[in-house]
Amino acid sequence: MKLWGGRFKKETHPEAEKFLSSISFDQRLYAEDIEGSIAHAKMLAFAGIVSEQEKDSIVKGLEEIKEEIEKGKIRFSDEEDIHLAIEEHLTQKIGETAGKLHTARSRNDQVALDTRLFLRREIKEILKLLGSLQETILEKASKNIEVIMPGFTHLQHAQPILFSHHILAYFYMLERDKKRLEGCLERVNILPLGAGAIAGSSLPIDREYLARLLDFPKVSANSVDAVSDRDFMVEFISGAAMIAMHLSRFSEEIILWSTSEFGFISIGEEFCTGSSLMPQKKNPDVAEVVRGKTGRIYGDLINILVLLKGLPLAYNRDMQDDKISLFDSVDNIKETLSVFSEMLKTIEVKKEKMLAEAGRGYPIAADLAEYLVKKDIPFREAHISVGKLVQFAEEKEKTLEELTLDELKAFCYKFEADVYEAMKLKASVDSKKSFGGTATENVKKAIEEARKLIG
Repeated sequence: MKLWGGRFKKETHPEAEKFLSSISFDQRLYAEDIEGSIAHAKMLAFAGIVSEQEKDSIVKGLEEIKEEIEKGKIRFSDEEDIHLAIEEHLTQKIGETAGKLHTARSRNDQVALDTRLFLRREIKEILKLLGSLQETILEKASKNIEVIMPGFTHLQHAQPILFSHHILAYFYMLERDKKRLEGCLERVNILPLGAGAIAGSSLPIDREYLARLLDFPKVSANSVDAVSDRDFMVEFISGAAMIAMHLSRFSEEIILWSTSEFGFISIGEEFCTGSSLMPQKKNPDVAEVVRGKTGRIYGDLINILVLLKGLPLAYNRDMQDDKISLFDSVDNIKETLSVFSEMLKTIEVKKEKMLAEAGRGYPIAADLAEYLVKKDIPFREAHISVGKLVQFAEEKEKTLEELTLDELKAFCYKFEADVYEAMKLKASVDSKKSFGGTATENVKKAIEEARKLIG
């Protein structure tokens, strides 16, 4: 008979039993389930609900079960879920005393605890991976501090910037991703155990004691909320989707930069693949799969949002599938962060190619407008004058630097011989000294400050 089967006369239909089983995926929570059960047994003894001897028997049995699982002596296949499976094994091991473990507890608050314990640990691991990727970005930025590249808007040449400045943008995106996960961790780190099925317990349980045992700084304030919501999962998967989005954008640029059309970088061969037909191919498959994984994590987010959107309070069985989305997003974001960081380490920057491309497309036009502003020409007037100047240069098939001073003066009398210094790419870059700008001295300071953020 099922552990919950006292009220039933008929056995569960085999098809229904198979359909309702979650052991295929929630067995992953065995360590968290045992950790929570050991703490619960200790609390029951502390509150005088079970004896010390009974508590010791339960704890010893649970510890043995964990060891047997990890050694492969216990395997799960057709059990209903991990919670009942462990209790059944405990019953086989210590007898009827095992039945006291579930006192003042429901699978509803039990699974909420297990997922919070799981996610708490995984978030900490993901934060480490984010920090490691940030370190890789800083290392790449430091080694290429003098490299000038074309900055783009609308995928058109815009203004020259430092390559280091460009990739530091991703450092700050990841820093915000870390802050989001740190905030999520605070909301994950709330103890649900003791909420029971929905209403709490009439027994003299001590939830604060449980919180101390399990290292939870807070205890859930409402028993209905504790068992019915999964917003902490939604928040995490949303954060994972944001990380994936940032990595996907970075991957897209890496893919573009590695093409023969751009030729800005070369990716290490160990992170590329070839073609079964074309011998010459070197494909950026790792970056492409990172880009593809993003859609999968988005799917996890949509799945759990749709799963929850119509559920009345409190617990509903629909929620057993929340862990599928959670596990998938955890696994994919961890794998993606790890491989992306290793791939980024192998990237070789083609300095001369970037510099050559940075000079194309009249990138110092804005510098000329600002040059005129410094000569007391209103910006709107300067913008129009330089725009006409660019049109003239295009017609003459010249760069702005190739125009004579007389040609420049034809568009604005304020142009002087010193304008040619302002047209140099390095001068353009280093003139952007406003806070957060691309000037070399700014970027060097930014790297120093960024190192402090990751310790």
